[in-house]
Amino acid sequence: MGVNGSDWLEQPSTELWEARRRWFDELAESLAGEGAYDVSEQACALIGEMQTAFCAGAWVAVLVLAMAVVDAQLRETELPGFKGNTQQLLDAVQANPELQRLRGRRNAIIHIRPENPAITLDQQWANRAELEQEAKQAVKLMFEAFYIGPMV
Repeated sequence: MGVNGSDWLEQPSTELWEARRRWFDELAESLAGEGAYDVSEQACALIGEMQTAFCAGAWVAVLVLAMAVVDAQLRETELPGFKGNTQQLLDAVQANPELQRLRGRRNAIIHIRPENPAITLDQQWANRAELEQEAKQAVKLMFEAFYIGPMV
């Protein structure tokens, strides 16, 4: 066991990394289908970061990055020049309501409330499987939003 029970900080095996990479790639392909879409340059760059975090098992980072990708994609391709916040943006494009939940989770992680932390070290250690499932759902929602617009 690592310092303070931090085995989750260890590098995943090559097999586990590749299994996660395949899952990510297959999901992206299945949701994109045969179409061609307008894509945001920044969203694409962030997806690369997110895939690395996903393969590494950095589940909380995946949650944060998923919303960053959605925000970049929608602002650049769906509603260029939109001046509202992310909550308003999601409403404006009639996105899956689950994205609002993900936005709230992301906000709780990045806008610290010491009296009520969104994630604790104990949760990082004890809830790895739940965090992984939450991250997988975030990736799925992200790709759905990435392909929300009409094909070009």
